[in-house]
Amino acid sequence: MSEEKLYVIKSRSDDEFYFSGDRVIPNWSDSLISHFKNYEIAKEIAEENNGQVVTLIEKPEKVVLTKEQAEIVEDAHVKVFPATFIYSSNRKDEELLMKAYVNGYNVVKENKYNVKVPKKWCGEDKYYWSKEQDGTLVWEWLINKYRMTTALQFTMTEIEYYGLQDFEKEEVTDDGMGC
Repeated sequence: MSEEKLYVIKSRSDDEFYFSGDRVIPNWSDSLISHFKNYEIAKEIAEENNGQVVTLIEKPEKVVLTKEQAEIVEDAHVKVFPATFIYSSNRKDEELLMKAYVNGYNVVKENKYNVKVPKKWCGEDKYYWSKEQDGTLVWEWLINKYRMTTALQFTMTEIEYYGLQDFEKEEVTDDGMGC
């Protein structure tokens, strides 16, 4: 973020007049409000025209969090002492989580993968691992990739949990299918 401050002049009356440089321009549109780098100049013009100086600030950038970190920040919003909650929940990421609490955050999108069943096990190259609702793994035969469902998509955490890390993986693209 830039350390340089910018100022604009806002009308104190209902007439809404705006300033550019050192002169008043009637019917100036909001999108054309001029800014000043020098506070003293802005203050002088504002005082002469019954206006007030407003400091512009940049919107801070949101930080990127994992799903687990985002849950900590969400929980902190309902706590009496959010900073203490964040500190006690995750000391190593305390600064990042506090920035997220104050400035907002985005959750990183976790990559998903389709995991193939080895051809030597099933005789064909069209079988993929799939998760049943109860967590059981099954093979699913797919004639085309347009039938890919979320049951066939695994995060790296799930791949490790199910012991599928040694199998061929295809990253799921934005259209929901493998590469």
